[in-house]
Amino acid sequence: MEFQYYLPVNLLFGFGKVSLLGAETKRYGKKALVVTGRGSTKKTGLLDRAVRLLEEAGIDVVVFDEVTPNPVSETVYTGVKRARENACDVVVALGGGSIIDCAKAVAFAFCNEGDIFDYIYGKRQGTKALPLIAVPTTCGTGSEGNCFAVLTNPETKDKKSLRNIVSVPKVSIVDPDLMTTMPDAVAASVMFDALCHCMEAYLSKTTQPLVEIHALYAIELLGKYMVRAYRDHSDREAWENTAFASTLGGMCIHMAGVVAPHGMEHPASGLRNIVHGRGLAALAPVIYRESVNCAPEKFDRISRLLGGRGAEDFTERLEELLNCIQLKTTLSREGVTEEDVDWMTENCLKVSAPAMMAHPRSFSREEIRELYYRSL
Repeated sequence: MEFQYYLPVNLLFGFGKVSLLGAETKRYGKKALVVTGRGSTKKTGLLDRAVRLLEEAGIDVVVFDEVTPNPVSETVYTGVKRARENACDVVVALGGGSIIDCAKAVAFAFCNEGDIFDYIYGKRQGTKALPLIAVPTTCGTGSEGNCFAVLTNPETKDKKSLRNIVSVPKVSIVDPDLMTTMPDAVAASVMFDALCHCMEAYLSKTTQPLVEIHALYAIELLGKYMVRAYRDHSDREAWENTAFASTLGGMCIHMAGVVAPHGMEHPASGLRNIVHGRGLAALAPVIYRESVNCAPEKFDRISRLLGGRGAEDFTERLEELLNCIQLKTTLSREGVTEEDVDWMTENCLKVSAPAMMAHPRSFSREEIRELYYRSL
C-alpha cells in the first residue's frame, strides 16, 4: 500500500464560525479583495456583515461582485485588475462554488502573468498565489477543501479546472448557518454535486484509503441528511451534516479527482451554461447504469449507504433521491440539443480525458456519444 495525502487547508467548521472572518484574514493581509456574486450575499446581508467583520479587524476592503455561475476567464482578469489597482494582498471568497473557484483563479492570476488556460493545460507552471480565505454559502462544490478552480474559456467553451496546490485556501470557514437561506432549487443542485464528488472519488481508479474513508462517511451522511435538509431549512442537524459531507467531498476530489459524470457534464455546461448540478442529474444515472457491472462491490456499498438494497438497485435508488429533491431532469430540458452531441463528445475527450480514464469502465468515443444521446 503506497499513497500520499497532502491538503494544506485550515478548516474552521461550525455554526457561527463566520464571526472569525476578520481575525483569520488579518493573519494574511491588510487589504482584502472580497470576491462575491451579484445577488445572494447582498440579499441575505452576508456581504455587509463580512465587510463589517473585516473592517473591525483593521482590514481595508475592496468588493468585486461580478462573478456569475460557471465563471469565465475574462471575469478572472477583471478581478485581477481590480486587485492590482487597489494593492490588495489577500482575497476573501464569499459565496458558492463558482465564486470560490473564481476567487482562487484571481488569487493565482494575480501572481502569474499570461493566459490562465496556459496554466490549466500545463503549458506553464505557477508557483505562488495571493492568500485566500474561503467562506462557502452552499453545500455542494467542496471548493473550500481543494485546489480546483473550474473556469470556462468564453471563446472555445472549454470548461476545465486550474489545479495547483498554491490555490488551496489558507483558511476555509464552513458555517452551516450561511447555507440555510439557499432557494430549494439551488440547494438540490449543490447537494447532488456533493454526492457526486463523494461517489466519483470513491469509484475512481486513482482513489486511495484515506479518500475512501472520507468518501464513504460523506455518502452515508448525505444518504441520511440530504433530503431532510432540502425539505426543512430549519433542521440544523441535517444542514450541519450535509455541509460537512460537502466539504469532505471537496477534499476527496482534491486527492482522487472525478470520473465520467463530471467529465461529461463539463462540456455540457461549458457549451450551454447550464446549472452544474442539474447537468450531473441528467447524466449520472445514465452513465452509472452502464458502469455498475465494472465495480459491483463498490456500487453495492454506495447503494446500501443511500438506503438501497445493493448494486442491483443502485441507479434506481439514485433516481429516487433525485425525485425526492425535485432534480430529475434531462439534458434537453436544460437546453442541450441533439446538434450539440458531436461537439460535446469531442470536447469531453479534449478537456476531460483524465476523468474518463479514471472511471471504473472505459468508454469509447461512440459510447460517450451514445451516453449523451440517452441523457437528452
